[in-house]
Amino acid sequence: MLRVLAVDDEVPALEELAYLLRQDDRIEHVATAADGVTALQDMVQMIGGGERLDGVFLDIRMPGLDGLDLARLVGGFPSPPRLVFVTAHEECAVQAFDLEAVDYLLKPVRAERLSEAVRRLEAAASPAAEPGHDDVIPVELGGRTRFVPQQAVWFAEAKGDYVRLHTVDGSYLVRMSLAALERRWSEAGFIRIHRSTLVSARHVSELRFEGGRVTLTVGTETLQVSRRHSRQVREQLVRQHRGVIS
Repeated sequence: MLRVLAVDDEVPALEELAYLLRQDDRIEHVATAADGVTALQDMVQMIGGGERLDGVFLDIRMPGLDGLDLARLVGGFPSPPRLVFVTAHEECAVQAFDLEAVDYLLKPVRAERLSEAVRRLEAAASPAAEPGHDDVIPVELGGRTRFVPQQAVWFAEAKGDYVRLHTVDGSYLVRMSLAALERRWSEAGFIRIHRSTLVSARHVSELRFEGGRVTLTVGTETLQVSRRHSRQVREQLVRQHRGVIS
């Protein structure tokens, strides 16, 4: 059961979010705060008093201490709670995921979308959870949300402020940075082969050296490894597949 804090300076939005969270059987307790300063004080008091705080559902645009600044402060806690951003501002997604947010919800919040965020928060907060295990990236597709599982992704490419996820079923564009995705999935076997490419080691079927060039076969694609990353990629692939064989 999760104990969470909801933070929003708009009272109707805060009350609606708290109501929806309290309807979820996975949520044990919901505290609320109407601004960033109060939220920070509440978190310090909770955690300092030995009270468990698993997650914070956090608005971004707030007067005074805004959500992104609050998240940076929370990141300095010895055992920081997980973050879920809830906002009307789509353009802050990259910064949110750089702060290792579990999820990023756009207002108005739909109950089914919030339920998925709680599922991801529960998985991230569980001591038994393996990093990157069963992680899912939500992708908005013309009014629909498709959930792309980490295990289905062959590789990811940086596209400006976005990342394109390549899978057997096609590719999906999601607004986040490749650096944030690398931190999130590195322990699940995703390795950097180029400044703009992250590859799933489980889907690598061949490593090839030709004329000083290093390439990988990933799914049905052939990808070039940069000179800077070639040695690290080779060592990491050998180490990982040796562990599977043993």
